[in-house]
Amino acid sequence: MLRAVLLSLCAAVLLVAQDIPAPPPPANHFDLFAHFDTSMGEIVAQLFPERTPVTVENFIALAEGTKPTLTKDNKIAYKHFYDGLEFHRVIRYFMIQTGEVAEGKACGIASIHDEIDSARSFAQPFALAMANAGRPNSASCQIFFTVTSQKSLDSTFTLFGQIVSGQDVATRISEVPLRGEKPIKPVIVKTVTIERRPR
Repeated sequence: MLRAVLLSLCAAVLLVAQDIPAPPPPANHFDLFAHFDTSMGEIVAQLFPERTPVTVENFIALAEGTKPTLTKDNKIAYKHFYDGLEFHRVIRYFMIQTGEVAEGKACGIASIHDEIDSARSFAQPFALAMANAGRPNSASCQIFFTVTSQKSLDSTFTLFGQIVSGQDVATRISEVPLRGEKPIKPVIVKTVTIERRPR
């Protein structure tokens, strides 16, 4: 009798356990991807949090709106920062850049420190990196994609991702007609979505 009761209890515990969802894997068990839905197509970049953790955290916080930034009318807001911005600076066959709130306007967050990773090089085209103000440790919100090999950028900019899909889109954006370094017809970043893909 006692054995039957114990078996029933064990079965009930197992049934309850089956209904409890498994906890999500730790953060380091995800591969991170950023999906840039642009007016000229999608660009997907894999991010490198193991080697550039501060930079990736900063970028994701901006993309997902968990870090307050300034808006065009100088108000502080929590918003998906990159959504709706333009590729405001394009250099043909070199790079495409976004993250400017309005012309010459800062985004309103503190600069982050460079995370130069000697294991990765801009010699490989289609890198994702932080733009800066022309001096070390001055990156904040603006980012750029290279479209050709640019080894001379090594040790100067934080490389924190690599395009894995949509290289043709990035190249086509770099080829649009320009006035100076600004596309004559705006190229828009419609949304940036972060994908956390379990390993």
